Amino acid sequence: MTGSAYNPPDLPLAILHDDHQVLVVDKPAGLLTVPGKGEHLADCLLTRVQAVFPTALLVHRLDRDTSGAIIFALTHHAQRHLGLQFEKRQTRKTYVARVWGRMAERTGTIDLPLKVDWPNRPLQHVDLVDGRPALTEYRVVKANDAESRVRLYPHTGRSHQLRVHMKEIGHPILGDPFYASGAARDYPRLMLHSETLQFRHPDGGQGMRVTAKAPF
Repeated sequence: MTGSAYNPPDLPLAILHDDHQVLVVDKPAGLLTVPGKGEHLADCLLTRVQAVFPTALLVHRLDRDTSGAIIFALTHHAQRHLGLQFEKRQTRKTYVARVWGRMAERTGTIDLPLKVDWPNRPLQHVDLVDGRPALTEYRVVKANDAESRVRLYPHTGRSHQLRVHMKEIGHPILGDPFYASGAARDYPRLMLHSETLQFRHPDGGQGMRVTAKAPF
């Protein structure tokens, strides 16, 4: 539904951290996390990771158009441990985004429930009656009349959460093929990046913090 052919970037694997249980890599924009339907969507981060780390297992996902830090487990124990942390919202994720227009408030919270827009899947939309709770905090890093650079802190992990939330408050993420329109859409990529992941290591519970520098 992006309206463009799938041409994933041919880049080497960018490893941010690896040990006997956990692997964190920097996913490039334009690459699926897992295979899509059909041979033309087979190339993905998971298969690229497994070519180097054969035991790698999926823990969570990033949208195709989002770049940045993503965790894989290297054992079934690690997958269960990390999966529970995500399920119980014990991980902390920070994203960087460039959004349309000058944001008036330096900090704020967006609390809008989301639901899949069935006629237009995979799009999501706000549904105040039947939507699932979705909460995002934001902090403006810098802004001018054209755009704002923000850090986004999702407290829930709904599909397209940050993208829909920013659109709903009038500041769509630049380059978003789904939720931006006009000049806000006319960028070479979605300006959304998973900057920081904080989690507990599956072996001993030590706090970990891994950062991927934003490429924009």
